[in-house]
Amino acid sequence: MLNPAIAQSVIDHALSLGANFAELFIEKHRTSSIDTLSDKVKSVDSGIDFGIGLRIVFGSKVLYGYTNQTDADSLKKIASNLSSRDLRERVNEFISFDYRKMSDHHPAKIVLSKNAAIDSKVEYLLKADAAARAVSESISQTRGYCMQREQEIEIFNSEGLHTGDTRNYIRSGLTSIASDGTEQATGGWNDGGLLGWELSDSMDPVYTGEEASRQALVNLSAKPCPSGKMPVVIGNGFGGVIFHEACGHLLETTSVAKKASVFHDQMGEMIASEVVNAVDDGTMNNEWGSINIDDEGMETQRTQLITNGKLTSFLVDRMGSEKTGYERTGSGRRQSYRYAPASRMRNTFIEAGDSEIDDMISSIDKGIYASHMGGGSVQPGTGEFNFAVTEGYYVEDGKIQYPVKSATLISTGPEVLKEISMVGKDFALACGMCGSVSGSIPTTVGQPALKVDTILVGGNA
Repeated sequence: MLNPAIAQSVIDHALSLGANFAELFIEKHRTSSIDTLSDKVKSVDSGIDFGIGLRIVFGSKVLYGYTNQTDADSLKKIASNLSSRDLRERVNEFISFDYRKMSDHHPAKIVLSKNAAIDSKVEYLLKADAAARAVSESISQTRGYCMQREQEIEIFNSEGLHTGDTRNYIRSGLTSIASDGTEQATGGWNDGGLLGWELSDSMDPVYTGEEASRQALVNLSAKPCPSGKMPVVIGNGFGGVIFHEACGHLLETTSVAKKASVFHDQMGEMIASEVVNAVDDGTMNNEWGSINIDDEGMETQRTQLITNGKLTSFLVDRMGSEKTGYERTGSGRRQSYRYAPASRMRNTFIEAGDSEIDDMISSIDKGIYASHMGGGSVQPGTGEFNFAVTEGYYVEDGKIQYPVKSATLISTGPEVLKEISMVGKDFALACGMCGSVSGSIPTTVGQPALKVDTILVGGNA
């Protein structure tokens, strides 16, 4: 996408200003989105964005700028403006580029640059809507979406790296709204991955609609949730959002290097129950949070974060490595050319254990089964969290009694890790978007069902 001769002249110019390291990140980004409202197409949008990000490093100081221009003069001007307060004698000479073609572990077939497949996507969403509204007359409305992206990147840096990658993202889902005339409740289902619209081969629109409506109807019939400290079983799949938000961010060198994480000095120590094993894996084939290379050009990898309760690794990008001394993990990620990279999660999950979910529920005297989790808020640095339960049930004497509404789980990441006593076999993953200092990026969360012995439950019973 960028002439290597231009990239060479710009990087050499940055080095001539005294920079220790310089990098160009070139991106071409295609997008397509479809939204439906019940049986009507609400919107069809598409677009293309192109730009170049320039990162210059002076010691531990990172300077960043971006442009839509591709000529050498414009890029050199950005370098000069960024470096104006840090000028010094040249310390590094330019190293000739050595192009590295990376292996593609995430093949895609129906991609935006070849076929947007608008008609097929609309057909899928309308079939899902019909299935959702056929479940019950109480389903008053649905909202469907299909989002597809194709991101081409190219990276040059002053260490001679020249590489690139193409990433194809697809995600689709449906929300059902149930109403009894006085109250409303919602339910939803979605799926996605690092592939093209061939994702539709594994998605059944009837299941999509029926599952969304099932959740909505359960929530419509739910009773107020009791509150207080009690045992909770957290369901598989998106239940992993708690580990992602309340613990995962504390293991990124973005916070570790600044000692803003409670885990910054606990490498090798027990930070969780011994039944907890946690991983961040960027190599999983066609998963939503996977990548071939990170946004610094390093091949991604599987990183074991916690082993039998012991902290064994952080998530480390280039600058995080320089500041902490830990080896890079292929975790440097960014939303687009408008952001400098930072250490970020990929597919982050608690691994499967050997417990049965029925045994977890039967072990509860009085508590909650949070089968589906939603969003929440987290306090950076401490991992204090407050997450909503989107589908939950009250459990008494080891049996599910009735669905509950307005339930929240309140604790801290470090506390909840130590309260996990049982980890199930029913491992599953779920798609999500993660926001941090380098923008919003696709990440996967996951876990099997697990039992937390004591956690504060917020409710309005």
